[in-house]
Amino acid sequence: MLYTMNISFFARIVRYRTTFLFVLLMSFSFLAMAQSQDPKAGIQKYNSAMQLIRLAYVDTTNEARLVEKAIVETLKELDPHSMYISKKDVQKANEPLEGNFDGIGVQFEILKDTIAVVHSIPGGPSDRLGIMSGDKIVKIDGADVVGKKITNQFVLDHLRGKRGTKVTVSIFRKGKKGTLDFTITRDKIPINSIDAAYMIKPGIGYINLNKFAQTSIQEFTEAVTRLKAQGMNSMILDLRNNSGGYMGTSIELSDEFLGPGKIIVYTQGVHSPRENFSSSSQGLFEKGKLVIMINENSASASEIVSGAIQDWDRGIIVGRRSFGKGLVQRPFLLPDSSQIRLTTARYYNPSGKCIQKSYAEGSDKYYEDFSNRYKHGELIHADSIKFPDSLRFYTSKKRVVYGGGGIMPDVFIPWDSVPVSDYYLELRRKNVVNTYMSDYMDKTRKTLQTKYPDFASFDKGFIVDDAFMDNLFSYAEKEGVKKDDKGYAAAEKLIKSQIKGILAQKLWDVNEFYMVINQYDEEVLKAVDVVEDDALFQKLNIER
Repeated sequence: MLYTMNISFFARIVRYRTTFLFVLLMSFSFLAMAQSQDPKAGIQKYNSAMQLIRLAYVDTTNEARLVEKAIVETLKELDPHSMYISKKDVQKANEPLEGNFDGIGVQFEILKDTIAVVHSIPGGPSDRLGIMSGDKIVKIDGADVVGKKITNQFVLDHLRGKRGTKVTVSIFRKGKKGTLDFTITRDKIPINSIDAAYMIKPGIGYINLNKFAQTSIQEFTEAVTRLKAQGMNSMILDLRNNSGGYMGTSIELSDEFLGPGKIIVYTQGVHSPRENFSSSSQGLFEKGKLVIMINENSASASEIVSGAIQDWDRGIIVGRRSFGKGLVQRPFLLPDSSQIRLTTARYYNPSGKCIQKSYAEGSDKYYEDFSNRYKHGELIHADSIKFPDSLRFYTSKKRVVYGGGGIMPDVFIPWDSVPVSDYYLELRRKNVVNTYMSDYMDKTRKTLQTKYPDFASFDKGFIVDDAFMDNLFSYAEKEGVKKDDKGYAAAEKLIKSQIKGILAQKLWDVNEFYMVINQYDEEVLKAVDVVEDDALFQKLNIER
């Protein structure tokens, strides 16, 4: 009887499910017929599909996760730069461009499963308490933080926090018995977008901008004002590896170099009518030689600046063809505080060119562009780059420029792969140089500070000699990297410059790191040569 009743109950369920599915299938049929007429049909179809999953799927589901995945996959079908950002990741995504975060104010690295302080940010909470470069953080709020569980994310999760909250860290410092305990009150910590700003030669200033953030213009203004006081009348602006940021910041930066009333960029899309952005009557560096450095990783906002400067014949662009991102994204907040950054328009340089490269074959192929450039020899030979006449445009003084795939430099600088030997890559992969330099600084910091009271004396007097390198080689072999004479010979200048640069950064700041490595950077040296080449400026008819 029980068996018969179960069969009868099952039969009723089957009939119910069959009727339910028939109704749903009929609904989908009507939706399909109406879809070409009703623009809302797609949304109705998706809602019906979710309802079907909710009522008939064999297991329970995480509906929020399914919706997020659907949004992500939908945006992938549009273009490579439209993206979805979950609620928990919105602040993290905005942080680098907002120019600050809440934390304790240290730059750190993980060496041998230990948190090592590289640098205390001047004026920050750790700096005020006397936390120093070379200190090792061994406890956070009483808990041990040494071992393989320590990752960059672990450190960020435990040291960052809301402004005004406190965290206690225990620090091991070379020469001190036991550990030193510090209770740090978290505060706003600036994220600088200018890594270096200094006089690279008499009359020539060098500025390295790593992103276009909210604070970039203020930082740039302060840097230019300081360098002008030191006699700067020519500038090298290094935008290599600058992947962009806020479009508004790129417009403001371009304005610093251009006279009034000149279009910097304009935007246009199907649902976005043309909008022009033009220069004002105020600019910090409207006169003087200007050279902008770009490479294959310079994108978006970097391309707005370099494109405007090139199209108005205001400066010389040197390096290699830039990334080729000519799409504008706007953030749209969703009901749960997650965010869609949706491409709403293309941007165009003053000459009318759009430098967006093709994404017709999908995102994967789009981001393989660098390897394709390498295979085709473009990074080495300028004449391997071909553009059709349909992408030809003209600058204000009738020089030919091309759209459709990044900013083409006026002066090509080939990529030098020779120093990047397998031996050098192995040293980097195993973090040998950084860990060795950390140990070296622990032993010699006071001696170095006494011997070199300022950067000028260090730059002139400190030499990475053979004895220093022999000690590094011995250390590297203990870490599993056997010396390769041929590989070292190819990378010797690069390795030695980075060693000295790391020392300079540990003794002073990242600005001094660039002051060292730029002396050995062939691309920077070429940019200096271009600045000093009056005949080239005259030949290209560039303002100065």
